Amino acid sequence: MANVLLVDDDVDLGKLISEYLTEEGFNVFHQVNGRDVLAFVAEHRIDVIILDIMLPGMNGIEILRRIRRVDNIPVLMMTARGDEVDRIAGLDLGADDYLAKPCSPGELAARLRAILRRAASSRAGSADTIEVGDLSIDPRGRKALWKGTMLALTGAEFNLMEALASRPGQIVSRGELCELGLGRPLTRFERTIDVHMSSIRQKMGLLADGRSPIVNVRGQGYQLVTG
Repeated sequence: MANVLLVDDDVDLGKLISEYLTEEGFNVFHQVNGRDVLAFVAEHRIDVIILDIMLPGMNGIEILRRIRRVDNIPVLMMTARGDEVDRIAGLDLGADDYLAKPCSPGELAARLRAILRRAASSRAGSADTIEVGDLSIDPRGRKALWKGTMLALTGAEFNLMEALASRPGQIVSRGELCELGLGRPLTRFERTIDVHMSSIRQKMGLLADGRSPIVNVRGQGYQLVTG
């Protein structure tokens, strides 16, 4: 049973979501104050966090920023419908996925399963290390080294990096990356993959010749450079 931490100051909504997710087989903890989240995560085993942006005490963006300094626990952000700025800010800081409120509990449960399924699949997959130039990926340990230095990747970012490294030099479509990295189909006007890729490229830096190790092939997808 996966432990889910729901962080939302709407008590009634939190109760509704908690009851639904519990019926779906999740073990749900509910926090209403942003300032209590970091201490709670430090004291409990949490598999995934549902994090609302508008919170008393400390907003969701700042909470995510602090979590990412010490942990890569999967985080699904909840944002106001149409508030793209908050969504992009959350993804830039390392959120694994997002949903606009109001959302259906069924879709929320499906998103959580997709996040957890991807993490479990990667851990249970090939134990062999993937080596592509200066990039080394340990699928079982979910660690990625670039030029000998550990990359601080979120769960979704690691999934995307693993997908590219498994097909070095090949173009992997955004649709495939959405399925492999986020565990769900690509939707129209979806920008999540692009934001994650931008974050990964920033963390890796440039090759000696000034190129990015990950190329955005316009209209097709992304490609991991092999040399």
